[in-house]
Amino acid sequence: MNINYELYKVFYYVAKNLSFSIASSQLFLSQSAVSQSIKTLEKNLNTTLFYRSTKKVTLTHEGTLLLKHIEPAINLIKSGENCISETQALERGVIHLGASDTICKYILIPYLQQFHSDYPNIHIQVTNRTSIKCVDLLRQGTVDFIITNIPNKTISSTMSITEFHQFNDIFIAGNKFKNLQNKILSLEELSNYPLLMLEKNTTTSHYIYDIFNSHNINIKPEVELGSIDLLVELAKINLGISFVPDYCVQDDLIPLKVREVIPKRKLAIVTNKSIPLSFAAKKFISYMV
Repeated sequence: MNINYELYKVFYYVAKNLSFSIASSQLFLSQSAVSQSIKTLEKNLNTTLFYRSTKKVTLTHEGTLLLKHIEPAINLIKSGENCISETQALERGVIHLGASDTICKYILIPYLQQFHSDYPNIHIQVTNRTSIKCVDLLRQGTVDFIITNIPNKTISSTMSITEFHQFNDIFIAGNKFKNLQNKILSLEELSNYPLLMLEKNTTTSHYIYDIFNSHNINIKPEVELGSIDLLVELAKINLGISFVPDYCVQDDLIPLKVREVIPKRKLAIVTNKSIPLSFAAKKFISYMV
């Protein structure tokens, strides 16, 4: 049976108020339109839903049964509409984003703090993965958006990129290498020192290997790690020279000067073109751009 939802809506308002005139006022319809809707519904259901008299309107047994089923449905619809309104007003909602530990620690924290302060009822879920694995999460629809280093070879044409921050990658060393502080070193010279690198399946390691390869220099890292913070700590204890983004360098480390130009990189917000963003996600992104 295919009956217009609007007929059930009219029935609900008449049944709750036991008045055609009050229902017409609440629905912003003429009383004759309300009456006609009820007649159409009764015809479609092949039953009488109301007893009508000059003094009052009452429900029939069938009308009472129908109201018991219609009322929860109407309330669920109202609840859904209210949820949408609250979501649009940022009074509730969920944001799920993906980013590396380094980006979370050095870039995202102030944005997370400010957004949570402004919209405390929005739940924020952060999944920490490498930038490359974050792209996989986005492709699968597991996260709303990701924050990643650019360039990132795994980003596809199905994704949208919004750049918001530019940074330099630099070589850093501890006090053991203080004699290098004022020198301008070539990449060839640097390759002869113990190098501390991120593990190969990361955007940063891809980037630095590409730079050395473009100058026909083969490198063999002394240590490969999965964390920028560990690269910083190992540089502090003079285990070697680390290659890290400038935004996570601390004052007690020595930035080394390199003769060759190392191009700047960028941080970007990446979304899946096929998955619409929620109001909350769009609002969070607006904080960053």
